[in-house]
Amino acid sequence: MPVDSGDTTWILISAALVMLMTPGVSLFYGGMVRRKNVLSTMMMSFAILGVIALLWVLYGYSFAFAPQGNSFIGGLGFLGLNGVGQGPSGIYATTVPHLAFMVYQGMFAIITVALITGAVVERIKFSSLLLFSVLWFTIVYCPVAHWVWGQGGWLGGLGTIDFAGGIVVHITAGASALALVKVLGPRKDYLEGKPMVAHNIPMIAIGAALLWFGWFGFNGGSALTAGGLASNAFVTTNIAGASGAVTWMIISWVQRKPTLIGVTTGAIAGLAAITPAAGYVTPLAAIPIGIVSSIIGYYCIIFRNNRRIDESLDVWAVHGMGGTWGVLAAGLFASSAINPAGPDGAIFGDGMQFVNQLAGAASVFGYSFGITLGLSKLVDKITGLRVSEHEETVGLDIAQHSETAYGGFLR
Repeated sequence: MPVDSGDTTWILISAALVMLMTPGVSLFYGGMVRRKNVLSTMMMSFAILGVIALLWVLYGYSFAFAPQGNSFIGGLGFLGLNGVGQGPSGIYATTVPHLAFMVYQGMFAIITVALITGAVVERIKFSSLLLFSVLWFTIVYCPVAHWVWGQGGWLGGLGTIDFAGGIVVHITAGASALALVKVLGPRKDYLEGKPMVAHNIPMIAIGAALLWFGWFGFNGGSALTAGGLASNAFVTTNIAGASGAVTWMIISWVQRKPTLIGVTTGAIAGLAAITPAAGYVTPLAAIPIGIVSSIIGYYCIIFRNNRRIDESLDVWAVHGMGGTWGVLAAGLFASSAINPAGPDGAIFGDGMQFVNQLAGAASVFGYSFGITLGLSKLVDKITGLRVSEHEETVGLDIAQHSETAYGGFLR
């Protein structure tokens, strides 16, 4: 098929929107930590933006999407972008240049690795984080992307659906965050019960706004065409984000008072949950998907805190569990009337689709958690995961990067 200029424009714009989400993550996470760690937290996202972008073109895209591989991993045909040119691929997104599809998918890989960093802020060595990120991208992200989206991937063959990354992005990041924290351990001040409040709530709100904005490319672009399906994904994305934000606001209001951090966290929960379902469900179905995601996220945070698990910025609770709910919700609410290329969910008569979704979510959660546990222990032996107690007390901005965000006194 010839290249379609409208589809190509939409994919390139969507790729730019998804790229903007990684700086959005840096602001969202950066505002949540203490001021002595804001730059180190933001540095993680920006470094990953560079490192993973390079690895994606060298081998990541090939491992995830090249044909002639197997059901577990892609082939070697696209190494160094060999054969990835200005014409359509003939396999994926057949109305846009292969290069456009490649770079769009690369932005997903980048933000997935960046999401994990929220669990390990304020105590991980920067060098260890980089080593872990390279290994994790290679051994976890690329295979799972192939399972779900690549030609011949086993989960795609099973019939598991994931429109824009509930499995590939949110479950892998959330499960891996939990495993990494298990090896890394909690922050010293967290164990001692000292106050660890967010240092800049307006920064959190700006980051959340960029994420919400970028999510329209994240989900809408996954239609891979500029048309009705992209419009449906765009609308369901906004509705789920709004439902999640309002639900979290109400829950926190009932408990105590409504907070801006709560509203932004709820929005992210709703957006994460709609991601796997955005192109398969009706706009009205996005409302319960967003509502339930906030309820799950809110009480997962309470569950985690009661067990003194320092999964610092809610990657598992919001992305991992919200994404899991979204994958299962796709198995309930999917409708072939919305996406003729997709299945009907259990509500529309195909209960087996829910089973397929459950199998996909469980297998990827288990794989991501198990492999990350092993990788974390390996990196800990090679470089040591944690900074020293003195560096943790001083703050990672000074200790790891010789910078301060605001100057003056660091607390």
